[in-house]
Amino acid sequence: MNRPALATTALALLGALSLTACTGGPVPATGKARAADPASRPDLKPFYGQRLQWADCATDGYECARLTVPRDYARPGNGRTFVLPVARAAATGPARRVGSLVYNPGGPGAGGASSLEEGMDEAFGAAVRARFDIVSFDPRGVGGSVPALTCEPAEAEAEAEAEAEETSEEASDAVAPLYPRTEADRSAAASGARIAAEDCEAHSGPILRHVGTEDAARDLDVLRAALGERRLTYLGWSYGTSLGTSYAEQFPRRVRAMVLDGAIDPSLDWSQRVISQSAGFRRSVDDYAEQCAEIAGDSCPGANPQEIRALIERLYQRAEREPLPVAEDSAYAEYGGMDAIAALDAVSMAMYTPEDQWEPLSEALREADQGDATKLGALDDEEETEDPGTAEEEQEEEDETPEPPADNSGAALTAVNCLDVPHPRSLRPYWAALAPADQAAGVYGTAGVTAELTCRDWPSGGRRPHRVDADGVPPVLVVGTTGDPATPYEESVSLAEQFPEGMLLTYEGLGHTAYGRGDACVTAKVDAYLVKRERVRPGATC
Repeated sequence: MNRPALATTALALLGALSLTACTGGPVPATGKARAADPASRPDLKPFYGQRLQWADCATDGYECARLTVPRDYARPGNGRTFVLPVARAAATGPARRVGSLVYNPGGPGAGGASSLEEGMDEAFGAAVRARFDIVSFDPRGVGGSVPALTCEPAEAEAEAEAEAEETSEEASDAVAPLYPRTEADRSAAASGARIAAEDCEAHSGPILRHVGTEDAARDLDVLRAALGERRLTYLGWSYGTSLGTSYAEQFPRRVRAMVLDGAIDPSLDWSQRVISQSAGFRRSVDDYAEQCAEIAGDSCPGANPQEIRALIERLYQRAEREPLPVAEDSAYAEYGGMDAIAALDAVSMAMYTPEDQWEPLSEALREADQGDATKLGALDDEEETEDPGTAEEEQEEEDETPEPPADNSGAALTAVNCLDVPHPRSLRPYWAALAPADQAAGVYGTAGVTAELTCRDWPSGGRRPHRVDADGVPPVLVVGTTGDPATPYEESVSLAEQFPEGMLLTYEGLGHTAYGRGDACVTAKVDAYLVKRERVRPGATC
């Protein structure tokens, strides 16, 4: 059984940043320095003393609650808070229940509570579902969090921009290049990134500095206490590995068992991260060309790998000259079609689950090459059809009932990534990073570097790249997929080595993350660890 679709398990390569999930933290704020129990602080006792008030969710079979956490852990008594949605699927074998298992589906920007109501508990093995209540929450600033992040431009400004695009004869020529070489292209990229950062500051300024992973990990400990658990059992996919790593560093002795699937290496700086992930996507696109016939069959857009690679390259080059045409009802119609970044983004996103996405990608590429990129632009819509906030459903229900706030996963992705990882303030390091990124990952690398420009004008967090410092944590299980596009296997190997007694389970396969995608070997080993804390032997492979 395939894991239910996660729209933001690891968000688009270029939607807001090049990184699926970023992390990094300074050596000063790690396990040993955090040995004191924060629950003993008088100003945190009200938060740690909460007990969740469960009620039926809107979706049958799930229970929902709200968790209140301080907005600023340095000043928890100032009255400013986040209120976070929490959801639970009760253990199917209550007589043998072990406790609660908390998971994070990824992002940053994925809402855990909503993902659970969409059936995410089915991603867990039957043994785990029988013994644990499956629990998740929307991290601070994300989804149903109150307050929540938004980076939307002011309505008047958006309307002015739209009018300018309609009246400008040069609008169709102003496509963003995948490798900005000229001074004009670089100036435009820097200007656009600055405006994006200013929009976020204007609309979410008071909370921008409080949505980082370190604070979210402290919320996770408040949730642990509110669930009545002495120690935390946790599983994190993709960005969820960063959240889990931060928790293990801050609260190493509160971990019962921890699985980190699709790992992020906290020792990499911003440019190393870009190259690591961009190279992962480039390799995955090569895998697609090589193995398309095996997975997608007759729908492949070329008779051999060379033809497929040539088609993709041809589309990128064409889109750099002029947006690829789309139908009038396409989300890209208002922009005059799909530019090169949008096309590269669509291809990259299709690498996440080859078994589900390579066939529609193949059909979309074939039609785009023939002059209609509508299906290419709709690939994300197809992936997210189960989510309540998809574009189609919003259109259908627009005139019926008021909708909740628009999905803010893109804003959260930018906010958390920029806050977690220090970025240069000068433009020079970004331009200097282009050539190495091009050499390592081609246009996937150069577009990734350009996407990082937003963080140049972002509030700085206090974290720095570092190796894991989590003395006292029990053995942590890291799961790495050899063909993972978004969290390259090498980072899982590195993270497992950084944890004291860290264990690595290798899944030899394609796509993003492993647990919950139907491999019986992975399910058995992860479930045995979570339920019985059974160790995985060195060199274990599925």
